[in-house]
Amino acid sequence: MSTLINPHDTELEEVILSACMMEREAMPLIADKLRPEMFYEEKNLEIYAALQAMYRAGKSIDLITVRDELGARGKLDAVGGPFALTRISGQVASSAHLEYHVLILRQKFVRREMRLGFHKLLASATDETIDIADTLVDAHALLDRLENECGTTDHLRSMDQLMEDTFAQVEMRVAASKNGITGVPTGFTDLDTLTSGWQCGDLVVIAARPSVGKTAFALHLARSAAMAGHHVAVYSLEMQGERLGDRWLLAATPDVSPQHLKSGQLTPEELRQIRNATAELARLPIHIDDHPVTSMDRVRSSARMLKSKGNCDMVILDYLQLCDMKSDQSNRNREQEVAQASRKAKLLAKELNIPILLLSQLNRESAGRPGHRPELSDLRESGAIEQDADMVMLLYRPAICGQTIDRKSKYPAEGLGVVIVAKHRNGETGDVYFHHNPSLTKMGDYVPPMEWLMQNAK
Repeated sequence: MSTLINPHDTELEEVILSACMMEREAMPLIADKLRPEMFYEEKNLEIYAALQAMYRAGKSIDLITVRDELGARGKLDAVGGPFALTRISGQVASSAHLEYHVLILRQKFVRREMRLGFHKLLASATDETIDIADTLVDAHALLDRLENECGTTDHLRSMDQLMEDTFAQVEMRVAASKNGITGVPTGFTDLDTLTSGWQCGDLVVIAARPSVGKTAFALHLARSAAMAGHHVAVYSLEMQGERLGDRWLLAATPDVSPQHLKSGQLTPEELRQIRNATAELARLPIHIDDHPVTSMDRVRSSARMLKSKGNCDMVILDYLQLCDMKSDQSNRNREQEVAQASRKAKLLAKELNIPILLLSQLNRESAGRPGHRPELSDLRESGAIEQDADMVMLLYRPAICGQTIDRKSKYPAEGLGVVIVAKHRNGETGDVYFHHNPSLTKMGDYVPPMEWLMQNAK
């Protein structure tokens, strides 16, 4: 009955220990695959802990040296003395089957951990004083840990295997390429040219000062990706879902006044356009979560669920500094909290193998600069954001900085938006220009006005 409750095999544990004490090839095979706590019997745990310490210290391992090591640790009597060591070393053992034996031992350890973890989850699930979202986060963490223990996430590959996998990806990119776009399309021609679309596993940080248009820009990206058939998950910590819906409706209706929509004074023609746009947008594969208190762990739990159903090709989080960053470490400062959230976003991008677009605020440093043009150093509260991101894009609108002409491009500032690709780990950096209307509800590729083109024609 005890074996059923706590799966273990004492004889198997002793066979493994015997091989480790009697065969020179044993410890190099298993030192990184077994930890002392994976042994169920306490005495076997102590013997293996001594063996592992000796191996890592480069000491010779045999029956005598193991006895001396246990004696030095004050554990010799606890394991049964020299007689117990001699008895264990006499077990039939061979390193030929050692890796298979280790696999069985690990599985029994995982079963014990699974039983213990699921009992704790069951207790949490029935305790109504515990937030169910926290229980879900604990459930995902338990599954991740168990998967790691089983070795299902072992990423050690030979160069031969790596090259085979790399070439397979090259072939996939060739097959998936549409006019040079191998990832999720951005909705801007020049940005697609620079990035080849949002790439799987990448963390893309989109940063700007308040009121520059981070959310409006992100909604354009989400709609463009969804219109191309990609499933997008949008986590909005700042705006209610219906307000996002208003913006999408205005982007899809060329002749509807934003003021009329806001005030409810729509003309019959505007109402007809809104009704048609509502039906079109309803078909887009976009999921919206506007929960006001959201942590990166909650985003991960939600995105994983969507991904398991085939409904998550890209995640947009608006925005980083509003994330719930409660921590068990009360002495952690704000910069460390933002760094942790940024790191979790990058790990999630790799785990789900999807692009994650993370909106972030810039500090006020750019306000003292001529033209107020933002720079990479303006990322607010944490240099870790820059470190974790595969791409950092800074949004800039010269018109709201009081300029009539953009200083760098010399384009008219009215209706001009600039995406400054300040970091691009796998490609080029540079500026991408886009056009927007006064309400920032409609965006598209930038084409200079005819008057400007004529004046600047040489």
